[in-house]
Amino acid sequence: MNGASSAVVVTDLVKRFGDFVAVDAISLEARKGEIFGFLGPNGAGKSTTIRMLCGLLRPTSGQAQVSGLDVATQPEQVRQNIGYMSQKFSLYNDLTVSENLNFFAGMYSVGRSDLTSRLDWAIDMAGLRGRENSFTGTLAAGWKQRLALGCAVLHRPQVLFLDEPTSGVDPLSRRKFWDMIHTMAAEGVTVFVTTHYMDEAEYCNRLVLIDRGKIVASGSPLELKQKYMAGDLLLVECDEIGTALELLQGAPGVDDAAIFGNALHLVVPKASAAIAAVTSYLSQHGITVQTIEPIRPSLEDVFVSLTTARTGAATEKPIP
Repeated sequence: MNGASSAVVVTDLVKRFGDFVAVDAISLEARKGEIFGFLGPNGAGKSTTIRMLCGLLRPTSGQAQVSGLDVATQPEQVRQNIGYMSQKFSLYNDLTVSENLNFFAGMYSVGRSDLTSRLDWAIDMAGLRGRENSFTGTLAAGWKQRLALGCAVLHRPQVLFLDEPTSGVDPLSRRKFWDMIHTMAAEGVTVFVTTHYMDEAEYCNRLVLIDRGKIVASGSPLELKQKYMAGDLLLVECDEIGTALELLQGAPGVDDAAIFGNALHLVVPKASAAIAAVTSYLSQHGITVQTIEPIRPSLEDVFVSLTTARTGAATEKPIP
């Protein structure tokens, strides 16, 4: 790892709670000015990792540095040099927009010479000009999240941690939120973000997928789609989709099958050979296929494929 160009460097990081290993010897690197996505199912260890990197939770073992500061021995300095936005709305609903901003400016020791310009910037960024005296609890979810982002970066941190920042926010507000993230990254800020939305993961420069405390995949969105989808992907639209799924999960020539919306996605060794075979197989079981065609894999396909494979392996070979 190149420490000179890295904003976050993690080596063999472990967090145990009693006998439970929440984060299991992970290593990763987020570069300066990079949007770094940290993905995984619920309970995978994402939030625990972020809390350690923010100096909020002491690691059991391993090392982690954020902006050159050790998270285990310099947690206070780490917290003063980062921005952090948790997955739960973190502002005070019974304070006004201006009061929340002034409170966080004080928490982050924003200097008097910068205070007015930074408060103005945050209000404009959040689209709250004219609502400075509105109680925060009355704002729509999208505005609240943009205000929370403004509070997190009032002190111009070079590393910003966002833990599920757009959970519960409408799609248009999510898009505007990501526009702001890209603007900050272009200005050199490293953005370390967790998300459940696979379309959001496409906006990241690089991604790491964690499952049950271990890193199971890493790379750019394109690299992940090319590397971790073994075989071709078929879209299947048919009658009785639930029954079809059960049949195809054990069908010859089908490596994996999952429901996506009102269709099925099948992983097969070769699409051209599988189209006729799958159509015939379902027809033999009384199910009519309306559409079957090869498609490009999405990050969601990669995510489902990797986590399903690990779940299957854990079921077949339980840890003693």
